[in-house]
Amino acid sequence: MKHEHHLSRRIAGMAVSGTALALVFMTGAAHAEETLRAISAFPKPLAFSQSFQGFVDLVNEKGKGVIKIDYIGGPEMFPPNQQVDAVRRGVIDMQYGPASYYLGTMPEADAWVGSTVSAAEARANGGFAIMQKAFSEKLGVNLLAHLDTGIQFHIYTIDEPKRSDDGGVDLDGLRIRSQPIYNSFFESLGAIPVSVPVPDVYTGLERHTFDGSGWPIVAIKDLSWDKFLRYRIDPGFFQTDLAVVVNPAKWDGLSDEAKTIINEAAAEYEQTSYDNFQTMISETDKTVRDEGMQVISLEGEAAAKYLDGAYDSAWKRMKEAGSEHYDALREAYYDR
Repeated sequence: MKHEHHLSRRIAGMAVSGTALALVFMTGAAHAEETLRAISAFPKPLAFSQSFQGFVDLVNEKGKGVIKIDYIGGPEMFPPNQQVDAVRRGVIDMQYGPASYYLGTMPEADAWVGSTVSAAEARANGGFAIMQKAFSEKLGVNLLAHLDTGIQFHIYTIDEPKRSDDGGVDLDGLRIRSQPIYNSFFESLGAIPVSVPVPDVYTGLERHTFDGSGWPIVAIKDLSWDKFLRYRIDPGFFQTDLAVVVNPAKWDGLSDEAKTIINEAAAEYEQTSYDNFQTMISETDKTVRDEGMQVISLEGEAAAKYLDGAYDSAWKRMKEAGSEHYDALREAYYDR
């Protein structure tokens, strides 16, 4: 009898552990680690791609066993200006790159170009929520983060730029490598914007087929353009417009836990990446000066006029494109 009782207890115990085991398997199946395949608009070695890698690492660390981002490549997979469309179609799950590549479809990208506030401030004042709406309505993707803010752009030249009578710069007739976000501002300074793909800029500078370039301050050494661009005009203008977007259907299919992890990591990394780049800006600035780059510093009225020309060009472009979000975005993102 005693033996039978002991046996039945063992069988009951095995049944319980069997149930527990089944539950573990079921839970495991329901909550297997989910994966998002991500690409970047830039080659992996660039400072911006390295920063995106930092975001990926943060999500993967926080999301161990729940959510994982697999950063699989850059422009070699899809041309940068077609990457967001690949996310919209679900060919890829996540993308990191400039919002301004899509200005034709989403004029609201200029709110980031012409922004004078940080990503953290825009989350707090409601600007980020408006941008999420614009990304969804115009591009068909979900906006998760505005990374790497606080980086400004400068005009760099091969030769010393002429000065105007009012203390500004006279770029009349100079051919300056440009992107759509700069064109109207460069034209207002008398320069001729030229479109040159990034891989061809080094050779163009070497042969002096153009006279300078607009470029973010931190990335000037990444591609060794500083070998030829020996003059920088200060102050810097505009702000980086780097978005992390995700396919809406893929996002909706994630567990609430995975969504929370990504959203928390996005807000945290917006601040981290801002801080990291402030340090990098100071270091780059010191290095290029030490290596002999001359900095032309505009001051007072001349500086104010120069910056007005830059920022007004971005906001004017958005207004003329007829964005219904213009007023709200200007209030949230521009406080000069």
